[in-house]
Amino acid sequence: MDIKKTEEYARALYNAHGDKAEAEVAQKMRKCDEAGKTDEAGDWKKIREAIRAMRGANQG
Repeated sequence: MDIKKTEEYARALYNAHGDKAEAEVAQKMRKCDEAGKTDEAGDWKKIREAIRAMRGANQG
């Protein structure tokens, strides 16, 4: 997944779920790992990192 798409997903999830978005993504990431879908889990990890960055920028 490219950077632009990752940021779009992260923003949409954050707008929809607020502070719970990171937990939602972590759950999806874990399920993909358990199912052996490592590429998809990697995408979710990037989305999670983008959400963390957005949360950090919004605090303060």
